[in-house]
Amino acid sequence: MAMQFFYLPKGKRFNYIPRFYDEQKEELEKRKRVVDAELRREGKDGLENDIYIPNIKGKMKGHMKGLRKQKRKSNLRMVIILAFLLLLSYLILFA
Repeated sequence: MAMQFFYLPKGKRFNYIPRFYDEQKEELEKRKRVVDAELRREGKDGLENDIYIPNIKGKMKGHMKGLRKQKRKSNLRMVIILAFLLLLSYLILFA
């Protein structure tokens, strides 16, 4: 068995192919897929000359309404729990 004092292993080689990423193109394709899915859901094919008008304002209002409902429910739940704990502590201390 021969000893090799100055042996240096060769580095691994990778087949790396750099790719160009275009964020705007990706967003455009994503929006196109969403629109096509909506049109298919409505029963229309995407080849018609319908104009897509996004309903961002309506979606935002609906989202904010849902957040307000959640906040109200959360506050109500906290008041009920607090009242229950106060009642329980009163019963334990003065009963």
